[in-house]
Amino acid sequence: MKSRHLERTDKGYKVFLYIFYVCGFIMASSLIFGVYVTMIEWMENGTYVMGEAIHNTTIPFENFARVSTWIFFSTIIGWYCVSRIGWRRTAGNKIVGTRMALLQLMLLGFSIITLFEVLYNFSILTAQISAGIVDGVLPDIDKLSIGYPDPDRPWNTIFAIKMFFAAFIISTHAFYLSTKPRKPLNEPDV
Repeated sequence: MKSRHLERTDKGYKVFLYIFYVCGFIMASSLIFGVYVTMIEWMENGTYVMGEAIHNTTIPFENFARVSTWIFFSTIIGWYCVSRIGWRRTAGNKIVGTRMALLQLMLLGFSIITLFEVLYNFSILTAQISAGIVDGVLPDIDKLSIGYPDPDRPWNTIFAIKMFFAAFIISTHAFYLSTKPRKPLNEPDV
């Protein structure tokens, strides 16, 4: 059976569309929550750790999923839904030649950069854990942060790993889709 693109008349189209809306709601509400909590932390302390409030908040109840996990999940699932329902915007000969080559190079660059960031942040996390264990006490992994690229605005290490890993998956999938042979818009399905 030959795989085909999803059409608006297909039953699965609305499923992907509604799931995309749910993912968009999760991402937007997480963004609003994160900005709000970070602003309060900035006003009270004069400093903040990027992503710490988002990573250390669990929803819907204690010891379930963290907000950063919901963001990670919803960005990847949301991207997949977009790639399934939005294929007509890039299908056929809409993006060709120089523009497609530049798009592919940009996506490859994003993939390489985000892979580096995942590996870098993961190696920092393991080094911080190892340095903490030397004293015989396992550090609170959820509170570890790195002052990179700006020492005045550090990132929560686990949050950084999750966000860059999601970006790596999405940019790599987009690069893969950009290199696949394109189906013409007027080609009938078999």
